[in-house]
Amino acid sequence: MGQTAIRIEKLSKEYHIGGPQKTYDRLGSQVVDTLAAPFRKAGKLMRGQAGGASEQDVAIWALKDISFEIKHGEVIGIIGRNGAGKSTLLKILSRITEPTEGYVDVYGRIGSLLEVGTGFHPELTGRENIYMNGAILGMTRKEIDRKFDEIVAFSEVGKFIDTVVKHYSSGMYVRLAFGVAAHLDPEILLVDEVLAVGDVAFQKKCLGKMGDVAKAGRTVLFVSHNMAVIQTLCSRGICLRSGGVVADGPITEVVQEYLRDLEQVKTENVAGRKDRKGWGKVKLIDLDVSDGGERPTTLLRTGGPARFTFDVSGVLANLSLGFTILDDLGQPLALFKSDVPGPEDSQHSDGRVQFICDIDELMLVPGRYRLDVFIRGGGERQDLLEAATFFDVEVGQLRGRQITAPENQRISTVMPHRWQSPQS
Repeated sequence: MGQTAIRIEKLSKEYHIGGPQKTYDRLGSQVVDTLAAPFRKAGKLMRGQAGGASEQDVAIWALKDISFEIKHGEVIGIIGRNGAGKSTLLKILSRITEPTEGYVDVYGRIGSLLEVGTGFHPELTGRENIYMNGAILGMTRKEIDRKFDEIVAFSEVGKFIDTVVKHYSSGMYVRLAFGVAAHLDPEILLVDEVLAVGDVAFQKKCLGKMGDVAKAGRTVLFVSHNMAVIQTLCSRGICLRSGGVVADGPITEVVQEYLRDLEQVKTENVAGRKDRKGWGKVKLIDLDVSDGGERPTTLLRTGGPARFTFDVSGVLANLSLGFTILDDLGQPLALFKSDVPGPEDSQHSDGRVQFICDIDELMLVPGRYRLDVFIRGGGERQDLLEAATFFDVEVGQLRGRQITAPENQRISTVMPHRWQSPQS
């Protein structure tokens, strides 16, 4: 086997949104409709009838003219903001979707974990899906037999291995899917950020297994927003922005480029940002950070108060908002959810669609932090905005104790505490 594992040349992927979807009874009808479409659209435009998105076909390039090469044994972190093209790239490499332009050469057997249940047949049992996935990877039944018990033990679904997988929870799906992808000896492993579905203990086990795969000399492409994990696992990074490659090199340099890219969102209007996920029936339209005073500020103090105010565009049934505080490398530190009520919580009675979260004592050491915001309503995720805002924490006191930034340590949180020291 040569040195090259993946070669990508001038790769582009175009998606079309808008326009009514049609079905056809005969091939001839489809051909006639396709030939007539440009003339029909031109006529509507001349009559001023094609103003709505439902009548217009809008092209979006998820990837545009990217080229790079990956060697066997490299562990690559694919990073970028939401909508940068990361997942589309992995889907093309996995042959789930075809490129619009350019080509990809893959030299080796690929195992992929891109979305919950990708590659699983819902009407087959866990056992049957293991053998089906192994066959797709080109493995013999004896090879799968040899790995079967290890996969089941790793995935922790032994009691349900003969249950049809459509009855699995999302966590069970992920555990079995990762077990299959990592254990059936793929020469190239593709992992999107689906590990967030599992519990913390299993995420840690998955990351350990990915490290083992990498140490065995196999090629790994890993998509994540957690820069601490990316830098731990990967030696090289590729940063995407708006479907193009903006950085490719040592992982620390590429992470810094990604963080600079994230910092640029400070100048963008929250309501107008496009790098968001969700159904979008309601969305975040404004966000303020303050120290509890009347004026917004992005400079808070360790041990001091903090207030986060979120304006939402509308009301839905069971509307809730949550946010995560992350450090400057994307490591999650704390999660706050409005649908987990406390005795001191209150609700507005004046009809405002606004969520306010007050923190009495900010237990963060001095440094730079960001907020990721998510909104749920109608039983579905409506909005997810990465790096919705940033704020800084300066030196302060926590219950009378001076708190300063730790030197040369990745520590972000502090807790109230007391000492009993020996007398000198």
